[in-house]
Amino acid sequence: MIKIFNTLTEKKEILPKRKLLRLFVCGPTVYDYSHIGHARTYIAFDNIVRYLKSKKIKIFYLQNITDIDDKILDRAKKQDISWKKLAKSFEKEYYRDMKSLGIKSINKYARATDFIPEIIKQVKTLIKKGHAYEIPKDGWYFDLKTFSQYGKLSHRTVAQATDGVSRIDSSSNKRNAGDFCLWKFSKPGEPSWKTELGTGRPGWHIEDTAISEKFFGPQYDLHGGAVDLKFPHHEAEIAQQESASGKKPFVKIWMHTGFLLINGEKMSKSLGNFLTIRDFLKNHPMGELRYVIASHHYRSPIDYTEKLIEQASASLKKIKNFLARLQSIKTNGKISKNLTQTFKKTEDDFQKAMEDDFNTPDALGSLFQMINGVEPQIWNLNKSESKAIGTLLSEKLRILGINLEKTAKIPAKILSLAKKRELFRANKQFIQSDALRKEIEALGFIIEDMPKGPLVLKK
Repeated sequence: MIKIFNTLTEKKEILPKRKLLRLFVCGPTVYDYSHIGHARTYIAFDNIVRYLKSKKIKIFYLQNITDIDDKILDRAKKQDISWKKLAKSFEKEYYRDMKSLGIKSINKYARATDFIPEIIKQVKTLIKKGHAYEIPKDGWYFDLKTFSQYGKLSHRTVAQATDGVSRIDSSSNKRNAGDFCLWKFSKPGEPSWKTELGTGRPGWHIEDTAISEKFFGPQYDLHGGAVDLKFPHHEAEIAQQESASGKKPFVKIWMHTGFLLINGEKMSKSLGNFLTIRDFLKNHPMGELRYVIASHHYRSPIDYTEKLIEQASASLKKIKNFLARLQSIKTNGKISKNLTQTFKKTEDDFQKAMEDDFNTPDALGSLFQMINGVEPQIWNLNKSESKAIGTLLSEKLRILGINLEKTAKIPAKILSLAKKRELFRANKQFIQSDALRKEIEALGFIIEDMPKGPLVLKK
């Protein structure tokens, strides 16, 4: 039984039983390269969807792409290129980053500008029901006074809608300070669409509910995103959709990922600690970032440091070396009863962790518990047992997007040096064998002397 912490109720709730679960996660505003904070959210939801699919649960994962926004227009103006060219360029880069991170679980990307008719339809519904009003020469705004439950997700009030962390629409003619724009009337030089609402473009919040209603209807199962979107963005979504449809709740379960800090500080270009996904991948393998994210609960904050990456690298190295040792075992035999019990415990512990609000740190812990239990007796295993352990470990890591089943191929030169060293050792010529060990290490490899012969591993 899978339980998920619902931000709306602040309680763990049972995953809805559906023939097809529906998940919407807020996608990027494509005006710049994606950073590792984005990666934190998208990898976390990729892990969640991977696990659900591993349990044969069908899920449709929808993500929007904000390709029209003030940030896009400002950046395009500074670079003296069209907003459309800029947005398409960074949208392409975003897809490239997702591929580089092994994120393949998203069924559909929905670009905001492809859903203008749906946006218009929803705004017109809000106007008809008395939830929106016009500010001449400005746009159509949502009237917060018409939605008494505004703030129920973040537990804030309408009076708190202008605090320092809110991304709001500024206009001196708004009825209420926190009212937000649904449709912005066109300004000189800005992109616009001719519609019944007037010539203009969408506000920030309306695209998400128009898109989700198009694919999922007025109510659906799961909505995810980073915690900083909870207010005002997700509050605005609730206000829009529940006001338009008259149905509650808009979403059954809300899920939010924690902040990612860098050395204890919020990521910012002005602080010089802005780290894009592509810059990270220039210096580190994708698996290290996925490991860091999996080693933290998706709702917990992550303080990214180089030490954290080093720890991830060391943990992955331990797993790789363990798998390499397993692969070196060639003795025939059947799987013992004790090992069958170990498999069952690992399976049960991994499932228990993942079913408890997708607790990936505990899930990883169950795998290391198996590794630590097997290592002291690894050379007593036979080929069937070692293969079964390796398969179980690889399958569970694959759910977390960590693929380590392929061991690095050892060059013929290194294997030749290792063989020569073993001859020296057999003849008790330890000075010569030590010299060859150092030569092998200088070339980027290490030798582990095992009961059944030397094992060569890449550093």
